[in-house]
Amino acid sequence: MDTESTSTCPTEEAVSDNDEKPPGPETQLYFSPSIIPLFNQKGATVSSLTNLKSSRLTKNFRKKFYPNVSLIKWNDWHWQVGNRIQKIEQLEKMLSLSSDEKNGLEALSNGLPVGITPYYMSLLSPEDSSHALRRTVIPTFAEFLKMPEEDDDPLGEDSQSPVCGLVHRYPDRVLFLLTDFCSTYCRYCTRSRVVGHGKILPQKNRLQKAIDYIAKTQSIRDVLLSGGDPFTLSDERLNWILTMLRNIPHVEIIRIGTKVPAVLPQRITPNLVKMLKKHHPLFISVHFTHPDECTPEAFRATKLLANAGIPLGSQTVLLKGINDNVETMKSLMHNLLRMRVRPYYLYQCDPISGSSHFRTKVEKGLEVIHGLRGFTSGYAVPTYVIDAPKGGGKIPLMPNYVLGRDNEEVVMQNYVGDVYRYPDTMTFDNSPSMEVTLN
Repeated sequence: MDTESTSTCPTEEAVSDNDEKPPGPETQLYFSPSIIPLFNQKGATVSSLTNLKSSRLTKNFRKKFYPNVSLIKWNDWHWQVGNRIQKIEQLEKMLSLSSDEKNGLEALSNGLPVGITPYYMSLLSPEDSSHALRRTVIPTFAEFLKMPEEDDDPLGEDSQSPVCGLVHRYPDRVLFLLTDFCSTYCRYCTRSRVVGHGKILPQKNRLQKAIDYIAKTQSIRDVLLSGGDPFTLSDERLNWILTMLRNIPHVEIIRIGTKVPAVLPQRITPNLVKMLKKHHPLFISVHFTHPDECTPEAFRATKLLANAGIPLGSQTVLLKGINDNVETMKSLMHNLLRMRVRPYYLYQCDPISGSSHFRTKVEKGLEVIHGLRGFTSGYAVPTYVIDAPKGGGKIPLMPNYVLGRDNEEVVMQNYVGDVYRYPDTMTFDNSPSMEVTLN
């Protein structure tokens, strides 16, 4: 593995007519047959879409801002992506923008673009600029203040990319970036240097080069598909990628990282999961940030994936003033378990450029974990990690439950601070050389 090489990705101009682009405002395919029937119900028809559950917020938002958009259109992911809110003029109609938000939007030029699906916009508070979900997708001027410890590529991914869009950091696994497009852009995105700029495109010739590298590197047994969001590609393009990887004998498991169930749950269709089932063992890591994302639509999306036999794990970023308290995190983790999603990682926010307003102290993360461990189900406690700068990989952190050693005893404290001792001594050796006398 060459960790020093940096590959050059093709420019947007190099995209051929046959290469896939995400749906745009000009998209005419407002209804996807793949979403009918949503739960594979026998005899289901288009009318079944009109009975899908939505939150009161979403219903009121659609009625106010999209009164002429049918439920069929609203529940089609092509329409959602093609009608993303991207401009300040659109945002001003839907939100009472604060001066800080206006300054951030006006300063936005070559940075991470704004893109929000109408569905996800319906979950934002129209008046409160401090609302958790709103802060994650609406830029503020703080985004343009770069601290000395921050970097555009804090994890050193570019230096560990042997070919465009492929990061080979760990010996037996790679990160395969399929696209730089997301339906909704998170302002704390680790890859904001490339995401949304057309630098990593799902061209077959680029993808083939990455697949060829995986095929010739026999130490790779685990491939993580990420981006951007892999689920913004069509079923056909995803199936082609998964098939090519499945044809490599030493690739044992494939993982997909996505935020689609939270921001574009309409994308999770029966046709998609039917295709995904063909490529087991397959794992999906979903990105949920706050309990407000756990809507009826999100529940439905994860249900489809889980019913397809796909293990789901969550990856959550610890964010200042958004989810950095025990009660919010506990509520999120409890909702995820109800959605059949196993809490996996809680990430310390990476020191990307302009992230100081999102980053907490590490002690805050340890405090959150301490407030979960023992006070709720073990399944509801994620592993708190720091993705070490400059490509050091994920390092787990835990509150200090071990107080020390007293002779042959380990001295520990439990979740409420009570002290216990564990006898840490060898009392029996069952090796063949040991002589045992029985009375």
